[in-house]
Amino acid sequence: MNFSVHKGGNAINSEILDDIARRYESISDAVCREFWGINVEERHSMYVGSYGRGTAISTSDIDILLELPKNEYYHYSSLTGNGQSRLLQTVKKSVLSRYPRTEVHGDGQVVVVVFSDGMRFELLPAFETSSGEYEYPDTHMGGNWKSTNPKAEQEALKRKDVESNGLLVDTCRQIRFLRDTYFTNEHLPGILIDAFVYDSIANWHWGSGNGTSHQSEYSSGHPYEESLLKKFRIATAWGGVPQWRAPGSGMRIDNSASICNSLGKILKKMAEE
Repeated sequence: MNFSVHKGGNAINSEILDDIARRYESISDAVCREFWGINVEERHSMYVGSYGRGTAISTSDIDILLELPKNEYYHYSSLTGNGQSRLLQTVKKSVLSRYPRTEVHGDGQVVVVVFSDGMRFELLPAFETSSGEYEYPDTHMGGNWKSTNPKAEQEALKRKDVESNGLLVDTCRQIRFLRDTYFTNEHLPGILIDAFVYDSIANWHWGSGNGTSHQSEYSSGHPYEESLLKKFRIATAWGGVPQWRAPGSGMRIDNSASICNSLGKILKKMAEE
């Protein structure tokens, strides 16, 4: 069986896309009404995570950033006894008001919504800062705030995907497909997949024809998938743990040895070694 990257592969079908959009609008509307009032017209939300970066497949979670009014940040920051946890509970209640028979629970930094068909949404309440980043709640260790910059990550991935004529997104999706099909017990975050491909794709890109051959501006002497595996092995030689960072934002991501090992297994299968 051929596990290599194929052009346009693993795209989410239109029926699932419609379900995602419908639920996104409904969830965003419920939370927006809770925090912004019933008369507000703007949705104050955006897709983030792999779906927002364009690298999701049909088995991926759908991540939504829910922008809240800045005064709510000061309110929940001032509360004693983990105000971040209380914020997640308020978001949870607003979603349950719209989906009372759906599984909804808090999970550290997000509110998780799991529909009966298995589709899973992760909701991240957040506050935009003057720099364009977002601060979001972390309920661990008594509660604190962390920051993220999803817009910068999305823009960086989009630029690189255009340069590669779609090869970057197709590669990220293929790695996800192999993870979710053959390595279901492995923990491999989507942001690390995207960061690795972003850093390793170099000048590789799809040709302009309809074939599936890869072309680059230099002669590497190796097929594309083998070149990715080679770069991974160089980066992790002698037990090293690479410090890959999120594209665009430069934010640190979990690059533990076990996670790197999971990525290596998938790259090896993709290269059919």
